[in-house]
Amino acid sequence: MEEFYSNGKLLLTGEYAILDGAKGLAVPSRYGQFLTVKQSNTGEINWRSLGDTNTPWFTADLALPNLEILDTSDTSLANRLVQIFEAISNLNTSFINDYQGSYIDTKLTFPRHWGLGSSSTLINNMANWAQVNPYDLLSASFGGSGYDIACAQNNSPITYSNKKDSPIIEKVDFNPSFKNQIFFVHLNKKQNSRDAINSYRKLTMNKEVLIREINQLTLQMTQCHSLSEFEGIMATHENLISKTLDIPTVKQQLFNDFPGSIKSLGAWGGDFIMATGTLEEMRYFSQKGFTTILSYTQMIL
Repeated sequence: MEEFYSNGKLLLTGEYAILDGAKGLAVPSRYGQFLTVKQSNTGEINWRSLGDTNTPWFTADLALPNLEILDTSDTSLANRLVQIFEAISNLNTSFINDYQGSYIDTKLTFPRHWGLGSSSTLINNMANWAQVNPYDLLSASFGGSGYDIACAQNNSPITYSNKKDSPIIEKVDFNPSFKNQIFFVHLNKKQNSRDAINSYRKLTMNKEVLIREINQLTLQMTQCHSLSEFEGIMATHENLISKTLDIPTVKQQLFNDFPGSIKSLGAWGGDFIMATGTLEEMRYFSQKGFTTILSYTQMIL
């Protein structure tokens, strides 16, 4: 049996601009995904995806070597899985032919709707299994900047910029002394990253200016030493992206009377936000129905 594991992710700075080469601050999460492979002689790939409670949420049986879908619980997801295997075959032409069959299980350690990287952790695990470049596999399947792949592979905070030739990944010493006043609150819905990316791509603006401003904010966040300075960077970043997208900040939309600072993470409109304050002040969110609240040390590896 072979087993692989990849970290989940959060992007603290950069958001959409990371797609155009901006440098973002990304942190791996304590949550991630396992992939286990047991070889068989069935002539099939028998796939099962498990959630964080060990309950199967997707199954598929694929015939080898043509990857015909024999049976599945979700045809759309099965087609996506076939696409990933086809991309792997293009990157490693002998891979599928080397297998007589496999029982494959994936296991998330976080709820699927959290948006911590169920796709990126899958891609990284499958790339490691098939011995192909995970960034190439991502490009041929889900797409995106690749920062989530970098988080999947690193156990410490990084800065990430997506250059044309290859990504630039730098480990950074980001361990704020005030981390006990940083929390992550889930907005009770999962944002579709592909839709958000498509909307951003349609913007007509000078993105070079945006990239320079994001790069500066990322540098400032990695070097700041006080909560007040950190909160100022959060606010500046939020206002910059708000102006770029012509969308109100999440604080303006949902939490305008919250005393601390709030910053969206990743694609705006869903998944987690970052909030500052005391544990007592986090009751503000639970009283509004947002009950998934994790401290920095609970979330970040």
